Amino acid sequence: MTARLEHPPEASPPPAPAGGSGRAARDFLALTKPSITRLVVGTTAAGYYLGVSGAFDLPRFANTLVGTALVAGGTNALNQWWERDVDARMRRTRGRPLPAGRLRAPTALAFALGIAALGTAWLLVFVNGLTALLAGLTVASYVLCYTPLKKRTPLNTLVGAVPGALPILGGWTAASGRLDAPAWLLFGVLFLWQLPHFLALAWMYRDDYARGRLKMLSLTDRDGRRTGRHAAGWAVLLVAASLLLAPAGVTGAAYTVAAALLGAVMIGLGVAMAARPSAAAARRLFLASVVYLPVMLVVMALDKRPL
Repeated sequence: MTARLEHPPEASPPPAPAGGSGRAARDFLALTKPSITRLVVGTTAAGYYLGVSGAFDLPRFANTLVGTALVAGGTNALNQWWERDVDARMRRTRGRPLPAGRLRAPTALAFALGIAALGTAWLLVFVNGLTALLAGLTVASYVLCYTPLKKRTPLNTLVGAVPGALPILGGWTAASGRLDAPAWLLFGVLFLWQLPHFLALAWMYRDDYARGRLKMLSLTDRDGRRTGRHAAGWAVLLVAASLLLAPAGVTGAAYTVAAALLGAVMIGLGVAMAARPSAAAARRLFLASVVYLPVMLVVMALDKRPL
């Protein structure tokens, strides 16, 4: 499973201190996008904790995180294999192992498929079938739907937000074995969070996306106002969804206060970007979104209500 947290330009990995095996290991690790995989694992952990209704099963929790990390890493590696031509054209990604020529495409593909399949099987054997199914859907929707749509339509952002929101569902089902209304509310929060986050990034690096020949809203938006309006609108929906968790019995009043305050910041920065578009305004919204998610997940966990 993979969440679509995006980052500013990536630097090429530093040379290994000795020999080629260390560099190869670094390159295989880079294929998995470790920072994004960590986010996915953290989101899954939050979903698991929120979904627990009885005793906390530590071995099941650990197996959930191991399987999720493998699936997320495999999905990210498959994405890099598929988009190696795009990455070669973009300044912020051309230092990745495949466009830089440090790994061969067939080798990367075998590695990606192997760890994605291993992670899905791990979840099936050590967790449950529903969580494994969600992992498989994440891989399929991210690689077969979102990735090719990036070259065809700006709506790819909406499609990509689906696999990006599935990890918290996987954590919930690993703990509870079911999909219910609170789980879908959590999914909604993760889905909506990605949209202002990615729209801000797309405006910041619109020239690079143009070089990659990707279809992004920011590339058809002359001054950035439309991108800012979209970001602000999605932020409003994000706040509305986040405030439903307390009435649904997932969290309490303290979380509601935090969600309202953090949401107001997101909306305000989205409105500011729409009113006076600039790279600086987009960066402020992007950085706020990076802070928003982990803080919200921590507050959810601290203010969890008994299911």
